[in-house]
Amino acid sequence: MDQSEHSDVPTLIGVLGGTITTEDTNRVETTESSPTLFGNASAPLRTLEIGDSDVVFMARHGLPHTIAPHEINYRANLWTFYEASASAIIGMYTVGAIADNFIIGDIVIPNQIIDYTWGREGSFNSVLGLNHFDLSEPFDPVVRNQLISSALESGYSIHTSGTYGCTQGPRLETAAEIERLRRDGCDLVGMTAMPEVALARELNIPFGGLCLVVNAAAGRGDGPIQHHGISLAIERNSPNLLDIVGRAAHSLKEILR
Repeated sequence: MDQSEHSDVPTLIGVLGGTITTEDTNRVETTESSPTLFGNASAPLRTLEIGDSDVVFMARHGLPHTIAPHEINYRANLWTFYEASASAIIGMYTVGAIADNFIIGDIVIPNQIIDYTWGREGSFNSVLGLNHFDLSEPFDPVVRNQLISSALESGYSIHTSGTYGCTQGPRLETAAEIERLRRDGCDLVGMTAMPEVALARELNIPFGGLCLVVNAAAGRGDGPIQHHGISLAIERNSPNLLDIVGRAAHSLKEILR
């Protein structure tokens, strides 16, 4: 499918979300869900009105939130956006802070990623053929720039770069594992950005990430990680993240029209 064939179709901006709540968004419309060449996606696409922009949203952990990070059908999810002719995708992530200058509530637009996962289906080569595509800069610069501009406009506490370490999950990491990630150069730790980033690149869909820091990573805080604290950080800061997404989606529609 060549997306250039769909120039008469309205520009669609896709959003992949995990634990960030979208309960306060407006105009929810759900498309019919059908199996892809790679099986079932986590959830149907939903049209959400976020700020001044409509986006097509998918809950990567399913509705309700039941699919573990290592069990997500990443290929089916990305293929669903591809078949919907999404012009760009924004991935929203909750993450743990490894870098000393990142604190709970901070918003980060990552620029690099290190993949520590295993066993995840991370290529469409069985359908598209073998493609050794470049991933030197994993996040698309156009999407990244719009996320940065929108975040700066919002006035929230943000960081315009950071390296995301993607671990297998669903368990959280040991303190020693986080120390290893720190030595490797990771600023953040999460469980779902890979293979999303790589699959989007393989499909030539511009992809950008937006991270919310919800806890200090293992060994980097004052004690054990408390799920109550994570839930509170998500509740308090989800509107901020959605505000940035809405602004960025509006700008991207103009740029990618």
